[in-house]
Amino acid sequence: MYAYTDFDRQFVHARAAQFRDQLQRNLSGELTDDDFRPLRLQNGWYVQRHAPMLRIAVPYGELSAKQLRQLAVIAREFDRGYGHFTTRQNLQFNWIPLPQSADVMERLAEVDMHGIQTSGNCIRNITSDALAGIAADEIVDPRPYCEILRQWSTLHPEFAFLPRKFKIAVSGAAEDRAAIAWHDIGLQLLKNAAGEIGFKVLVGGGMGRTPVIGSVASEFVPWQQILVYIEAIVRVYNRYGRRDNAYKARIKILVKAEGKKFFDAVAAEFRHILQDDADGGAHLIPQAEFDRVNACFVRPAGVSPIAEKTQPDDLDRPQAFSRWLERNVHAHQVPGYRAVTLSLKRPGQPPGDATDAQMDLAADLADRYSHGELRVTHDQNLLLPWVRESDLRLLWQAARDASFATPNIGLLTDMIACPGGDFCALANARSIPIAAAITERFDDLDALYDIGDIDLHISGCINSCGHHHSGHIGVLGVDKDGSEWYQISLAGSDGSTISGAPIPGKVIGPSFAAEEVPDVIEALIDTYRRERSAGERFIDTVRRVGPASFKLAADAQRHLTAA
Repeated sequence: MYAYTDFDRQFVHARAAQFRDQLQRNLSGELTDDDFRPLRLQNGWYVQRHAPMLRIAVPYGELSAKQLRQLAVIAREFDRGYGHFTTRQNLQFNWIPLPQSADVMERLAEVDMHGIQTSGNCIRNITSDALAGIAADEIVDPRPYCEILRQWSTLHPEFAFLPRKFKIAVSGAAEDRAAIAWHDIGLQLLKNAAGEIGFKVLVGGGMGRTPVIGSVASEFVPWQQILVYIEAIVRVYNRYGRRDNAYKARIKILVKAEGKKFFDAVAAEFRHILQDDADGGAHLIPQAEFDRVNACFVRPAGVSPIAEKTQPDDLDRPQAFSRWLERNVHAHQVPGYRAVTLSLKRPGQPPGDATDAQMDLAADLADRYSHGELRVTHDQNLLLPWVRESDLRLLWQAARDASFATPNIGLLTDMIACPGGDFCALANARSIPIAAAITERFDDLDALYDIGDIDLHISGCINSCGHHHSGHIGVLGVDKDGSEWYQISLAGSDGSTISGAPIPGKVIGPSFAAEEVPDVIEALIDTYRRERSAGERFIDTVRRVGPASFKLAADAQRHLTAA
């Protein structure tokens, strides 16, 4: 993990002190709510439907056990005893009273955390693959580059007030587990024929009202020049992006509207920065700075390849343990080690939520089995990156006792869901009750395993915080005459190996009432079971058969419910 320097710590403590001054002036009436709003947003503080919401940055998903315990303390002492892990690898609190917000900022600074640039029209939290640095298919570890990007973009004076929010994702593996094509900028680390490291750069991806897959801006940018290239992209966006219409302000709209002109402008700006900054102003990454940051991302002390077999193929293992090994345990680049997902998807609790007690238990598991390190995944789970194979059975028993061992990773109930209308002021409909109803309907593990791999994503509004566009099944909450209704889409993809090339799902007709959604999902699953070939996944069946039969099944369920 990245180790904060004295400068880093002074920076976040100074920021917390600055926020306390701003808050005090707001509470005393010296600073109006309108003037305070952009200041609190720059530190991750929203005012949501019922109370303030704090979004805490977890850069590229890396989290220490110490930090997670501090988040548990904040949940216990300032919130209602829980937090929500998001698809952007952040954590959100939904009930912290604003007068206590400065106290929380100081608690975060104590463990090298903050909420800087988790909101506002700026470059947001850099996201990456939760298996970064340990993935068996990794080409280049993306974490040092993510950290350099984070430091470069934090409070960047030129990019603090962009036309709209801006999101960057980085992948360094053969499989894209960071959904880079769905971001304003997506970066794929690779090596060219000469073995040199660089980036394939995608621009203009995004969800929301207009789902767009990013376009390739460059096939190869040398790693030393990547900050310059990103600077060129964001400068062009800052210069020409729309500011008169929030719905058309994202870079995807500019790229789509201008096409080749946009890419020509980026190329010209890139050349200008490199050629005209003879005084050394171009933000090239010095080798010494890369080496300094990269030195933080070494294997923990004591982690080394284990040659002998350490995980016996015992025939008497419980079925629950076998299923957990199959679903929650992942390949590792260090022989004798595995990465393990702690599932945050279980009946009776919204997807991605964790109580203060569960955070403490997860921190304990990280200390005991993963050298004190965790990751927040894109799918709203936690991951232990440094688990010895010989510890897997003990870890499973401990995770089971702590309610983290649901063996459903990649299955239907391992769904993505935003907080929806229960919390968010932007939402048209609630997400949590829909997720709960689907989880209850598909609570049989045998049935889940028969259905197999499937991505179900739920969003409470068109902003798509639940990434419904990229779900094999997407559920979108919409408002219809003041009531909550839900559109269903099929065959979306985030770009992973299972899902195939990234693509937005297709809506399969008019929306459904909330009580109809579980029945519709079941009808879609039944159609898949009927139409599938041997060994065929849901997404492949939908693409082979086409959406028509699935739409008919959904419509039939609507008429059956109406009758």
